[in-house]
Amino acid sequence: MEKPASGGLEWRINVPGGTSKEPLPECSYYCKPWLALKGLVGGLVARVLKFLEKAWAMGISEPKKVIHCVKVGIALSLVSLFYYMRPLYDGVGGNAMWAVMTVVVVFEYTVGATLSKSINRVTGTFLAGSLGIGVHWVASQSGEKLEPIILGMSVFVLASAATFSRFMPSVKARFDYGAMIFILTFSLVSVSGYRVDKLFGMAHQRLSTIAIGIALCIIISMFVSPIWAGIELHRLIHRNMEKLAESLEGCVATYFKDNQSGHPSQEDSSKKAQAYKCVLNSKATEESMANFARWEPAHGPFNFRHPWKEYLKIGALLRNCACCIEALGGCLNSEKQATEHLKGYLRDASMAVCSRSCNVLRELSISVKTTTNSSKLDSSVVEMKFAVQELQNALTSLPSQLILWQPFPDQSNENKSIAKKERAPPVMGVIPLATLVSLLTEIAARIEETVDAVVKLAELAEFKASNEEKRAQSQSTSNIQSSDNPSCETEP
Repeated sequence: MEKPASGGLEWRINVPGGTSKEPLPECSYYCKPWLALKGLVGGLVARVLKFLEKAWAMGISEPKKVIHCVKVGIALSLVSLFYYMRPLYDGVGGNAMWAVMTVVVVFEYTVGATLSKSINRVTGTFLAGSLGIGVHWVASQSGEKLEPIILGMSVFVLASAATFSRFMPSVKARFDYGAMIFILTFSLVSVSGYRVDKLFGMAHQRLSTIAIGIALCIIISMFVSPIWAGIELHRLIHRNMEKLAESLEGCVATYFKDNQSGHPSQEDSSKKAQAYKCVLNSKATEESMANFARWEPAHGPFNFRHPWKEYLKIGALLRNCACCIEALGGCLNSEKQATEHLKGYLRDASMAVCSRSCNVLRELSISVKTTTNSSKLDSSVVEMKFAVQELQNALTSLPSQLILWQPFPDQSNENKSIAKKERAPPVMGVIPLATLVSLLTEIAARIEETVDAVVKLAELAEFKASNEEKRAQSQSTSNIQSSDNPSCETEP
């Protein structure tokens, strides 16, 4: 169909529905590549913007990482002055790059990690340099023919021995970086010493630049918004206790569909029930933080010989408890579920065990967080044990008609056989509930083991007394003083 228009004809086509539209012109030969390039650039820009949004969100949620990045930039800017300023460059020679490399490889997120790498680098460099110079002197005194043989054999023996030491767990945990630096430095000194005449001067300049880089890293890491590995481990442990309490509470509330006032909703309970996964995945972080914390000096409430190994034991016990909570979460998705009548029979006792166990975990978290002995911990443990006993008694006191299956009365033989097929035995409905009770009992037992580990940590770390204990001690001392010094009555 065509219709007159100003300056020519306008073509339109009919479409279903009684309407019409203009036909779009076909894309030219050069139009398709342009659209493809436009889509590619648009997708790349969208990905970059999405990445920047994630980076911004991470910086807001974890500002310590942003501070660490700024500290690394400050250290690199300061050490780069040895290249930019001529007097400093002449003082260290052409080895100023070693200071920059040292800052790049040594500066870590926490103070303990920075100190660990710094001490390992200094020790490895010094030992390897000393041995390299000694081996070079012995080889040079042996003649030109024996010199390359002695140097090659020394590199083979010492590099092999240092590499083998890296497989030892005790060396790998704390001195793996030092062993690697020893191999690197000794190989460089031995190989370069064969062609360099002034080996001692070169080694002295490299040690000086490495020492400058390490000093800058240590000073900036310790005195510019320090991030202590010990404090990070301390926070991780007590936060894991809080997460376990939330997970346990959420799992049990979801299982019994507890939506009464004062309890979280179904959606909130499901979210909290997944918090135990962070505890299961925290083993590597705990071990690295405990290793780095041993290198740190006394800071905050932690002494130099703080029992960091006890934190690893507590973390292992918390992971055992998290495994039970994971199995408890499996009960929620099980195909075979207990009947609502059976759940209602044990609901109050199960919720009581959950509540008492969560109270103990939260008391432990507060005790570790504040480094104080909790005055409510013993009573909370007693209440948890009593609740567990009540739950076990409730399970064993289930009425016999809920456990033993009986056929329906007043039925013929044919109806009885049909009822056996249609009606599952009630004992099959008790098994999931018995599994729940068993898991709650096991969780309470493992929480009790965690309590013992925290009490041992409190003894070794010398936790402070709680306010109630201080008041009791002050009252007892005042009573003793009043009994020792009775008031004398004056006669008229």
